[in-house]
Amino acid sequence: MKKLIIALSVASLASGCATSPVGGSKAAQEPVAKTAKVADAVALNNDDLYVAYVDGRENIFYDLHEYKSFLEVGESTFRKTYIGAGTNGMTRSYALTKADKKKPTNPAEQMLKGEMAPAADFYGEVYNEEKNRFYVFGNWKDFTDYLATGVDTYHYSEIGAGPKGATVVYVLNKSNNKKKPEATVQRFKANHAN
Repeated sequence: MKKLIIALSVASLASGCATSPVGGSKAAQEPVAKTAKVADAVALNNDDLYVAYVDGRENIFYDLHEYKSFLEVGESTFRKTYIGAGTNGMTRSYALTKADKKKPTNPAEQMLKGEMAPAADFYGEVYNEEKNRFYVFGNWKDFTDYLATGVDTYHYSEIGAGPKGATVVYVLNKSNNKKKPEATVQRFKANHAN
């Protein structure tokens, strides 16, 4: 028993010494801090979201590959489902990447709950199978307003320009409705290029 207590004491002292800085210059400690900031920035996945209304379900994606795969096959390999939690009481299903399948939450869920702020250059898509339309967004507010209301007051449309001849509707707002959303159009085309 004495050996166990001594071993635990030595281990806790050693771990305390390993994590606290012992002298050294501030410059020697900076690379660690920079590395941590870079790792945090890489871990953030808040620059895009995709929604597909298919078969009466609200399918939500934070990964473009998973979204495109779903559009092809109609299923997600890994998902987290909430019955009745979606828009107008629909079943909401979050598609997960293999790396995230065992995590308690995901970037899409965090963003929609307000737990993670969207990136300034946010991009979003909503595919409505029944209408055969893609609604495309260049900012978070237009995206969330559309999810809440289903209304796109200002828009620029391209009939038949989407995958499988779908209409593409670029949702705009009062401040940007006078010009074609070139950057958003290019991103949509890049996302769906074969």
